[in-house]
Amino acid sequence: MSLMAAVLVALTALRVNALRSFLAILGVIFGVAAVITTVSLAQGARDAVETRIASLGASTLNITAGSRARGGRPGGAGSGTPFSDADINALRTDLDFITAASGLVQSNVTAVVDGANWPTQMIGSNAEYTEVRDWTLAEGRMFNEGETQRASRLVVIGQTTARALFPSGGALGATIRVDSQPFEIIGVLGDLGAGAFGQDQNDILLAPVTTVRSRVTGFSRAGVRDPVQQVWVKIAPGVNMETATLELEDYLRVRRNVAPGGQDNFSIRNFADLIRAFNETQRVLGLLLASAGLITLLVGGIGIMNVMLVSVTERTREIGLRLAVGARRRDIRNQFLIESVVLCSAGGVIGLGVGVLVASAIESFGPALGLTGLAVSVDPSIALIAIGSAASIGILFGFYPAMRASRLDPIEALRHE
Repeated sequence: MSLMAAVLVALTALRVNALRSFLAILGVIFGVAAVITTVSLAQGARDAVETRIASLGASTLNITAGSRARGGRPGGAGSGTPFSDADINALRTDLDFITAASGLVQSNVTAVVDGANWPTQMIGSNAEYTEVRDWTLAEGRMFNEGETQRASRLVVIGQTTARALFPSGGALGATIRVDSQPFEIIGVLGDLGAGAFGQDQNDILLAPVTTVRSRVTGFSRAGVRDPVQQVWVKIAPGVNMETATLELEDYLRVRRNVAPGGQDNFSIRNFADLIRAFNETQRVLGLLLASAGLITLLVGGIGIMNVMLVSVTERTREIGLRLAVGARRRDIRNQFLIESVVLCSAGGVIGLGVGVLVASAIESFGPALGLTGLAVSVDPSIALIAIGSAASIGILFGFYPAMRASRLDPIEALRHE
């Protein structure tokens, strides 16, 4: 019997017992649907988080002061001796693998325009901050280093802030008041998306660090001139991030008088490491999801085997007749194997459709259920693997019924009632 003829016979047998065939593949449908739903949502979440992490910059390092003991108790991160403008200038001058550097101070403020007010975050930085963060401007320009040194009252605003304060447009060139201080808007940032922890990066005001420090936050530390809360640096293309981090650590230990073998009084965050750690976590989660899906498919496969055994019993006379008229045992075996594979493959295709529909429904109704940030991303390779796994289950669990059918004695089979 040819392969095509065997497939046609299998389809006919399955169509005759359509309800039983459908009930048999329910386990496969649920298994594949569960895998597609979870993997699609997990992939969508992974893409979203990777975008957020990438927005921090894979070639960017963030430096903060360490903790300081107070009354015998350690303070929180950043409570130690802060960095200063002098440290930032030294980093630019002394380390050739740093292409841009910026200090940062920040404060929660309320921006006011013509009676309308908007609570937002104000960030004070150097002129190179947008270069360090790979941020672009949709309109206008960034303040320069000369304006930073003069503590000019200039501000670049994010798109969320611009829409809130200027719903009709026209933000560029307008004046806003922050803590009773007038600021001229000289630029509007491009879309920055969400931060690594889901915060809206577009809801900010960006001004010279000197201006924010002296006119808004009043940030100061005894014994430190021109302090900053954080330092951001950008590493030159082609430089290994681990090597750059180690060299930067050695440089800062000397500059901040850390004794040999002593505890560092600063902390460096490498966002490339964060990306690698996240990818590793996603790999482990992917393996767990695949294992759960495999278990579900195995349960479905047991149901397929039971149904195929029942089918062999019901069609014993048919099998005996075919053997009596010259059918080879391998033809009988292949026929039942093909029926099992067709059955499971159909379940895989249906499960794929159900999984995509369920994932899409969760994405659509997620905000109403309080599940924000969900997105569906169906990887074609995962879909093919799911259907291929379903077909493999058909072979694995259909083999025993098929062999049992092919080994029937023709005479005993013809006598079967």
